[in-house]
Amino acid sequence: MTEQKKDTVSVIIPTFNRAWTLKRAIDSALAQDYRHREIIVVDDGSTDPTQELLAGYKDQIRVLVQENKGVSAARNLGIQESQGSFIALLDSDDAWEKNKLSCQAAFFQSNPGAMICQTEEIWIRKGKRVNPKKKHKKSSGMIFEPSLRLCLVSPSAVMMRKQLFDQKGMFNEAFPVCEDYDLWLRISHDTPVYLIDIPLTVKTGGHGDQLSASHSQDKYRIQSILDLIESNVLSSDQEQAALNVFKEKCRIFANGCMKRGREKEGAHYLMLAGGKGSS
Repeated sequence: MTEQKKDTVSVIIPTFNRAWTLKRAIDSALAQDYRHREIIVVDDGSTDPTQELLAGYKDQIRVLVQENKGVSAARNLGIQESQGSFIALLDSDDAWEKNKLSCQAAFFQSNPGAMICQTEEIWIRKGKRVNPKKKHKKSSGMIFEPSLRLCLVSPSAVMMRKQLFDQKGMFNEAFPVCEDYDLWLRISHDTPVYLIDIPLTVKTGGHGDQLSASHSQDKYRIQSILDLIESNVLSSDQEQAALNVFKEKCRIFANGCMKRGREKEGAHYLMLAGGKGSS
């Protein structure tokens, strides 16, 4: 990784064929009232007018281009090439309120032992604001066990010390989805994830090109939990909690496979639900 600049926040925006919404994300990063920042856009092999859009920003942003390898590889490249001591992730279909970075930077200044924090969010679905369900409510601190069932950390809401990637590893490039769920579990089993209870991130969903719409998320969550159990880093209570959720997700996914005529795959996950196994 490159030499780090103290207090600089490196904003990493991965994108693939998102020219239709990317400008909003970049503009919200450029509009931040926190000036110690760099903005890195990683074009993951786009074939739409993304490059023409990015060219218009000239030296306001750094642009990295790679062949299409997925969002994890794009984020990882941006992180590896970044110069800041802090990393702030921003998905290309999301946006920030103008004081998002300054609010999180102030939190880290006041809490020098903290490694990662996230803000609350405004959710937009199909152009309309919606309220998150009770199960999506974020907590602050040691969030590992509630995070097993569903992802309670949003990439676009996060700021973290870059050194945390040295300790926990990067995004898993083998995961087309749930790569964030996987990283947050690796972090949160022994690291508090703090919440700034102010909605400073605008999270947009409901469009057809979202990765989560085209892949089974439970399949990758199952693999993530299994990898974590087998890494032997969990406490006995955490391991039991992880095992319980692992078996539950295996059963749910197996039933879904059976309903869709994928009997062999379903039988495999039913077997995993009966014992820890490996997939």
